[in-house]
Amino acid sequence: MGDFDNKEREEVFSKKVRAGKRTYFFDVKATRSNDYYVTITESKKRFEDGQFIKHKIFLYKEDFEKFAEGLQDVVEYIKSNQEVVEKRYEPNQDDSNYESNGELIQKDNFSF
Repeated sequence: MGDFDNKEREEVFSKKVRAGKRTYFFDVKATRSNDYYVTITESKKRFEDGQFIKHKIFLYKEDFEKFAEGLQDVVEYIKSNQEVVEKRYEPNQDDSNYESNGELIQKDNFSF
């Protein structure tokens, strides 16, 4: 059956968004029939043991419009019913230490 039997499909495009203590990954992937779908992954580092906690949803093209409408509706509701303070957080870790799926890459950079 080939490479597409793997849990991970071919990644076509990826966008990483840092938001406070969380990082969101928006990945476009291809199905066996080369249809695109989106995975949205929330990644948050657990400070007790340094492990990353991840939550993932899959969004298929037939659901894009309804998903976007629903998301827009709830965001507008919150903005009109509660003060939303948008803060910009600067990452305190070098982004080059992370793969697109949020996994920490071990790098051994020694200087003497």
